[in-house]
Amino acid sequence: MAKKFLLSGNEAIAMAARDCRVSLGVGYPGTPSSEILDEFSKLGGKAQWAPNEKVSLEVAIGGSFAQGRCMATMKHVGVNVAADPLFTIAYSGTPGGLVLISADDPGMASSQNEQDNRRYAISAGVPLLEPSDSQEAYDFTIKAFELSEKYKTLVILRMTTRVCHSKSIVVTNDNIAPAPAISYTKDVKSNVMIPAYARLAHKRMRQRLADIAAFNESSEFVKEEINSTELGVISSGISYMHVKDAAPEASVLKIGLSYPLPIERIRAFAAKVKRCVVVEEGDPIVAEACLAAGIKVEGKNEMYRFGELNVGRVRRILANDTTPEEAIPSGKPPQLCPGCPHRKSYEVLRDLNLIVTGDIGCYTLGVLPPFEAIDSCVCMGASITTGLGLRHVLPEKDAKRVVSVIGDSTFWHTGINGIVEMVYNRPATGHVVVILDNGTTAMTGLQEHAGTGRHLDNSASDKLVIEDVLKAMKVDNVDIVDTTLENERYKALLQERLASNDISVIIARRPCILGVAKLAKAAKKEVK
Repeated sequence: MAKKFLLSGNEAIAMAARDCRVSLGVGYPGTPSSEILDEFSKLGGKAQWAPNEKVSLEVAIGGSFAQGRCMATMKHVGVNVAADPLFTIAYSGTPGGLVLISADDPGMASSQNEQDNRRYAISAGVPLLEPSDSQEAYDFTIKAFELSEKYKTLVILRMTTRVCHSKSIVVTNDNIAPAPAISYTKDVKSNVMIPAYARLAHKRMRQRLADIAAFNESSEFVKEEINSTELGVISSGISYMHVKDAAPEASVLKIGLSYPLPIERIRAFAAKVKRCVVVEEGDPIVAEACLAAGIKVEGKNEMYRFGELNVGRVRRILANDTTPEEAIPSGKPPQLCPGCPHRKSYEVLRDLNLIVTGDIGCYTLGVLPPFEAIDSCVCMGASITTGLGLRHVLPEKDAKRVVSVIGDSTFWHTGINGIVEMVYNRPATGHVVVILDNGTTAMTGLQEHAGTGRHLDNSASDKLVIEDVLKAMKVDNVDIVDTTLENERYKALLQERLASNDISVIIARRPCILGVAKLAKAAKKEVK
């Protein structure tokens, strides 16, 4: 029987995945998506962390080739890493249900940008669903697999921070189509994208989108609420909830399947009202599509492109209010935990007045007072490669001040490629990389990775050892130091390596204090 639960959007996706018998969930942790696979695993689903988002999508694709229902989860910037397989599977299609969950972060609560991943659906040529609350997160996950299996295509489920983490009532579904039988059928022309086959696949992909667009004109994903004929609002995702509070008198066209758009349905709605406004969070994608189709709508002013929308901002959009917005009170800035092993590492880097290229993770907080030790942070794994670029270009005196800092999870994510580059295209001055190894993926919630010796569900796994990999890659010097207990040794070692022309990696190894507490708690449960 259907049951009611109070769930976050992430929890709702996990429950839907369980209920529609997803064979495999794969992802890389990244806020605001991280809880999805944790919850799916707790519910009995098969879930695993991949070293990065590209790998996670590729593993999910492989599972779908066997007719399994598979999902890959990641935050919005993770889709950049997974873009290579995404664009190819959009051409080839997929035998089994395949859903990519992209958790976007408008307002950059925990991200380096606020890119709008609806653009990925348009560019790659795959359908995209946008839930507005936890109930729709549950329902749309199930519908995403139905669409995927019907049209033989990957489907993107675009979440946003507010929907991921807000809680609302969810009623489960007892009438879900059974999962197909697991099997593999050889289909070279569909699954091998050499140019001759890819040209045909591209045409099939465009036809799929045309078919889905036609379906969307009368689909359950489009809901029309006719009230006032003075004002009509077109909206999707969380923006719909804000519109209902900000303008309860307005007629509303809510779009759940927001690519491909139901253009004729939109045209008919716009004709029913004197003024039609598109309210959407992020880029003006729907507004631009409507205007390109000759539909008379108003988009939001450029000032509302930045950050999350809320009820007050939607009222301002509808009132064409472009006066300066009231400044949002600044909260307490994030900081490294008291006792964090990264603290001592950054104190030394700061005191030596080095040029430090940083990476994504807790150690990014080394840019803030009292450390102020990081000079750059581009993306996952870029600390090593941007550091190498500086080493190649700067005069020798400054080049020998460059140090790259990366974490253990990020090393497995994309740091290895940087080490390959360092060994292959060795700078004349050498280079120094510091791996801050705290034994977990700390910033996103203490998840496991390939170097922890544990799977997502905390069961034992083969453990990859950073120093073994580095030595096999012919790095000149690989040193291990505890920067908390051996701070003076760390400082002397860093100075020694910087003075040479060697390529060197210093592994600053000390466990995250929160990670230690998590493991102790898990061990206590096992004893019971």
